[in-house]
Formats: sequence, C-alpha cells, structure tokens
Amino acid sequence: MPATNTLPPLAAEDIILLGAPLWAWQIAVAAIGVLTLILLSRTIWNPTQRSLRAWTLGNIVVNAGIAVTGATVRVTESGLGCSEWPKCTPDSFVPIDTGHAAFNAAVEFGNRTLTFVVLAVAVITFVAVMRMSPRRLDLARLAVIIPFGVLGQGLVGGITVWTDLHPASVATHFLLSMVMTFLTVALYVRCQEPEGKPQVSVGPMLHAISVGLVVIGFLLLVAGTVVTGTGPHGGDAAAPRFGLDLQVVTRIHSALAWLTLVGALAATAIAFRGGARRPVRISSAALVAVVLLQGVLGYTQYALGLPEALVVLHVLGSALTWVAVSRLYFSTSRLVPVGEVLDDGLSPAPAGPADHDGGRTPAGSSPGR
Repeated sequence: MPATNTLPPLAAEDIILLGAPLWAWQIAVAAIGVLTLILLSRTIWNPTQRSLRAWTLGNIVVNAGIAVTGATVRVTESGLGCSEWPKCTPDSFVPIDTGHAAFNAAVEFGNRTLTFVVLAVAVITFVAVMRMSPRRLDLARLAVIIPFGVLGQGLVGGITVWTDLHPASVATHFLLSMVMTFLTVALYVRCQEPEGKPQVSVGPMLHAISVGLVVIGFLLLVAGTVVTGTGPHGGDAAAPRFGLDLQVVTRIHSALAWLTLVGALAATAIAFRGGARRPVRISSAALVAVVLLQGVLGYTQYALGLPEALVVLHVLGSALTWVAVSRLYFSTSRLVPVGEVLDDGLSPAPAGPADHDGGRTPAGSSPGR
C-alpha cells in the first residue's frame, strides 16, 4: 500500500511570530530589503566606477542566488506550497488556506518574495548605467535586458506551477537564471573597460578554449537539469518525472564535468605559461578550483543517495562554476576604443591607478549627470 501524506493541511498563517502570520513577516523582510537597496542606491545618481562595479556584482549574486533558493524549494517538496500563479491560492496572493503544510507554503512564498529583491537590484543597476556621463550604449543594452529577464523568470515560474512542476519547465526556470547570470557577468566585466569594440586579448588557442568552455559548461547545466528531472527531488511528491535511467544520465553529466575540468586545466596552463593578463590567470585558476570542489560534492551526494543539503550545495556549485566559466570567457577579450589596436595580450598590460580587475578605467566613470 502506498504511503500516505500524514502532514496536516495547514497554511502559512498557522505559523505565528509575535502575533503575526509568517507570510506577513516574509513580506516585511522583502519590503525592508527593497527599501534598503533604494537607500543604498543614492550613489546611482552620480555613478562612479566603484559604485557601478558594486551594483553589477550584486546583480551576479542575486541572479545566481535565486537559483539556489529555488533548489531549496525543490528539495523540501515546497514547489506547490503556492498552487497558483501569480496568486498563491485561487483566492489570495498570500498563503492562506493553501491545503499544504505550513512549512512548504512558507518556503515557496518566501522564494517568490525574493524575486522583488532581484528585480530591485536589476532596476537600480539599469538606472546607474543610464546616469553615466557620457552614456554607454553598450552597457545600456545589457542593463535593460536584465530587469526584463527577471520578469521573464517570474513568468516561467508561473508556468512551472501551472504544469504541476513538470521537469522540463523546472529545467527552463533554472537555465534562464543561468542565462541571466551570464549577462550580469558580461555587464560586470565590460563596465570596467572603455567603450569600444571587443578585441581578443589572448592567443587563439586560449580564446578557443574559453569559447568551448561556455558551450560545454551550458551543456553541463542542461545535463544537470535532466538528472534533477529524473531524480527524487521534484519539488512535490506528485510531481512528474522524466522517467529516464538515473545512472545513465548521471554518467553523461559526469562526463561533461570531466570535460569541463580538462578544458579548465588546459586554459590555466596556457594562461600561466603564455604570460596572459592577470584576470585571465586568476579566472582560469578559479575555474579549476571550483570544478574540482563541485566534482567532489557531486560524487559525494550521489554516493550518499542525494541528501537534500548536498543537493542545494551542488546547485550553488553549479552557479559558481557557470560564473567562473563566464568570467574566463569575458577576460579573454577587451573593449578597445575605435581607432586603437590592442596588442596580442601575451604579456601583462600595465595597470593604471584605477585598474582593480586588470582592465582600464571605463569611459564615463566620472560623476554622472
């Protein structure tokens, strides 16, 4: 006889803190977070290289982080803690009478409220870019995509709920986060360089490896979502599964991870032996370290039967690996003002007084409008 769910049909309002339901505290925390960001954003009216760099770095953190909190929703079987979208229930935007355990409703609703924090960082960064003087159209194009990407994430999340957590929609939700993370890394790197056209700043072999790592890295993410869609953590006990052989898809995922490690080792060897710029050397070495740690974590979680905590850490490792792959790729080229020619990049470039990351001070880093 199949096991029955013994959890009582509680709603999130059954968790009371200081006389208020938990969902009210979650809304308050999200609102405080957004207001804090707004107060900190006073620098965007007169953006500097330092302030813009901080906001673009924050964009990377929140876009990668929302993927990790989404994994927490999945492993706690809280994916349908709010059974509707954009409402939580057919009758309410907050978790009242959800029919699910209080914990599950709170986890899912809390993850939804974090979307407003991610959107706030994206909008603040966009305003900062638009306030630069002179305005950088290349940065503006990147910055305007990110807020719409966050809104798109919310829509895909709604489709995920409407499909009862079908693994294809869950995978799309995660992969869209990684696409947005890639764009945030691009904005972070390019805002530290002068406006111009991208020119390869390393040897052709190293640049080719960096491009290949982006392709393999994304395939690694896709394979990871297939493993997830086949494994036990579907976000809800009744969530559909792919029905594939878990051992087979795991081996494919593992093979892509080994291929990523080989590429990272090759990039590191070429970067250090060829005298590449400091950002290239650091990015390649960081990628090797992250992939090694991620591999150890992956094999450990598989051997232990996919415990929830290790699954969440593995998703965090996936996001960090993708950030490292993206950073290496963008470090192999630099924006060069029109009319100038960049050398082959095989010897370290002299660092200027504001060269914090191996790049030149960007045009338009003076106070804004």
